[in-house]
Amino acid sequence: MIETRKKVEVVAAVILQDGKLFATQRGYGEWKDWWEFPGGKIESGETPEEALKREIREELATEIEVKELLTTIDYDYPKFHLTMHCYLCTILNGQPSLLEHEDARWLEMNEVNSVRWLPADKDVIEKFFQPCEK
Repeated sequence: MIETRKKVEVVAAVILQDGKLFATQRGYGEWKDWWEFPGGKIESGETPEEALKREIREELATEIEVKELLTTIDYDYPKFHLTMHCYLCTILNGQPSLLEHEDARWLEMNEVNSVRWLPADKDVIEKFFQPCEK
Protein backbone atom coordinates (compact mmCIF):
# COMPACT_ATOMS: atom_id res chain seq x y z
CA MET A 1 0.00 0.00 0.00
CA ILE A 2 1.34 3.42 -0.95
CA GLU A 3 1.44 5.98 1.84
CA THR A 4 -0.39 9.17 0.92
CA ARG A 5 1.27 11.86 2.92
CA LYS A 6 -0.73 14.97 3.75
CA LYS A 7 0.36 17.94 1.60
CA VAL A 8 0.44 21.43 3.07
CA GLU A 9 1.04 24.52 0.93
CA VAL A 10 1.91 27.80 2.63
CA VAL A 11 3.34 31.24 1.98
CA ALA A 12 6.05 32.81 4.10
CA ALA A 13 7.26 36.41 4.48
CA VAL A 14 11.02 36.86 4.40
CA ILE A 15 10.95 40.37 5.86
CA LEU A 16 14.13 42.39 5.47
CA GLN A 17 14.54 45.85 6.95
CA ASP A 18 17.67 47.88 7.63
CA GLY A 19 19.83 44.85 6.88
CA LYS A 20 18.00 42.69 9.44
CA LEU A 21 15.83 39.59 8.99
CA PHE A 22 12.56 39.15 10.90
CA ALA A 23 11.98 35.79 12.62
CA THR A 24 9.07 34.55 14.74
CA GLN A 25 8.98 31.81 17.37
CA ARG A 26 6.15 29.27 17.41
CA GLY A 27 4.21 29.22 20.65
CA TYR A 28 2.22 26.02 20.09
CA GLY A 29 2.18 22.51 18.70
CA GLU A 30 4.79 19.89 17.93
CA TRP A 31 7.32 22.50 16.80
CA LYS A 32 6.78 24.88 19.75
CA ASP A 33 9.76 27.19 20.43
CA TRP A 34 11.27 26.67 16.95
CA TRP A 35 11.76 29.75 14.76
CA GLU A 36 10.20 30.45 11.39
CA PHE A 37 9.27 33.05 8.83
CA PRO A 38 5.74 34.33 9.48
CA GLY A 39 2.99 33.30 7.10
CA GLY A 40 0.39 30.60 6.63
CA LYS A 41 -1.98 28.72 4.38
CA ILE A 42 -3.48 30.07 1.17
CA GLU A 43 -7.29 30.17 1.35
CA SER A 44 -9.54 29.31 -1.56
CA GLY A 45 -9.67 32.12 -4.14
CA GLU A 46 -6.58 33.92 -2.81
CA THR A 47 -3.37 34.59 -4.68
CA PRO A 48 -0.22 33.75 -2.71
CA GLU A 49 0.45 37.49 -2.31
CA GLU A 50 -3.06 38.14 -0.96
CA ALA A 51 -2.72 35.21 1.45
CA LEU A 52 0.61 36.51 2.72
CA LYS A 53 -0.72 40.03 3.34
CA ARG A 54 -3.75 38.57 5.19
CA GLU A 55 -1.64 36.20 7.29
CA ILE A 56 0.74 38.99 8.34
CA ARG A 57 -2.23 41.22 9.29
CA GLU A 58 -3.69 38.34 11.35
CA GLU A 59 -0.41 37.27 12.99
CA LEU A 60 1.46 40.55 13.39
CA ALA A 61 -1.15 43.35 12.95
CA THR A 62 0.99 45.08 10.36
CA GLU A 63 0.91 45.76 6.63
CA ILE A 64 3.61 44.43 4.32
CA GLU A 65 4.59 44.94 0.73
CA VAL A 66 5.19 41.66 -1.08
CA LYS A 67 8.15 42.28 -3.36
CA GLU A 68 9.05 39.08 -5.23
CA LEU A 69 9.11 35.31 -4.93
CA LEU A 70 12.46 34.42 -3.37
CA THR A 71 12.18 30.63 -3.51
CA THR A 72 9.84 27.68 -3.11
CA ILE A 73 10.96 25.04 -0.62
CA ASP A 74 9.65 21.48 -0.57
CA TYR A 75 10.32 19.65 2.68
CA ASP A 76 9.17 16.29 4.02
CA TYR A 77 8.28 16.58 7.70
CA PRO A 78 7.48 13.33 9.55
CA LYS A 79 3.70 13.83 9.25
CA PHE A 80 3.28 15.89 6.07
CA HIS A 81 4.92 17.30 2.94
CA LEU A 82 5.35 21.07 3.01
CA THR A 83 5.52 23.35 -0.01
CA MET A 84 6.51 26.83 1.19
CA HIS A 85 6.53 29.80 -1.18
CA CYS A 86 8.88 32.40 0.33
CA TYR A 87 8.47 36.04 -0.69
CA LEU A 88 10.78 38.94 0.00
CA CYS A 89 8.75 41.54 1.89
CA THR A 90 9.08 44.88 3.61
CA ILE A 91 6.94 46.47 6.29
CA LEU A 92 4.80 49.30 4.97
CA ASN A 93 3.69 50.71 8.32
CA GLY A 94 3.70 49.92 12.00
CA GLN A 95 5.81 47.58 14.08
CA PRO A 96 4.87 43.90 14.21
CA SER A 97 2.73 42.95 17.23
CA LEU A 98 2.77 39.31 18.33
CA LEU A 99 -0.81 38.01 18.09
CA GLU A 100 0.02 34.32 17.56
CA HIS A 101 3.75 33.87 18.15
CA GLU A 102 5.66 33.44 21.40
CA ASP A 103 8.52 35.76 20.43
CA ALA A 104 10.04 37.60 17.49
CA ARG A 105 13.44 39.07 16.69
CA TRP A 106 15.14 41.22 14.12
CA LEU A 107 18.31 39.28 13.38
CA GLU A 108 21.49 40.83 12.05
CA MET A 109 22.92 38.76 9.18
CA ASN A 110 25.67 37.43 11.48
CA GLU A 111 22.96 36.30 13.97
CA VAL A 112 20.76 34.23 11.64
CA ASN A 113 22.08 30.97 13.09
CA SER A 114 21.50 32.08 16.70
CA VAL A 115 17.94 30.64 16.72
CA ARG A 116 16.67 27.11 16.07
CA TRP A 117 14.91 27.39 12.70
CA LEU A 118 12.26 24.95 11.57
CA PRO A 119 13.85 22.59 9.03
CA ALA A 120 12.15 24.05 5.92
CA ASP A 121 12.95 27.61 7.04
CA LYS A 122 16.55 26.57 7.74
CA ASP A 123 16.81 25.58 4.07
CA VAL A 124 16.01 29.21 3.15
CA ILE A 125 18.58 30.52 5.64
CA GLU A 126 21.27 28.20 4.28
CA LYS A 127 20.45 29.09 0.67
CA PHE A 128 20.27 32.89 1.00
CA PHE A 129 21.64 34.15 4.32
CA GLN A 130 24.90 32.34 4.98
CA PRO A 131 28.26 34.14 4.92
CA CYS A 132 30.20 33.49 1.73
CA GLU A 133 32.96 30.88 1.99
CA LYS A 134 36.39 32.08 0.88
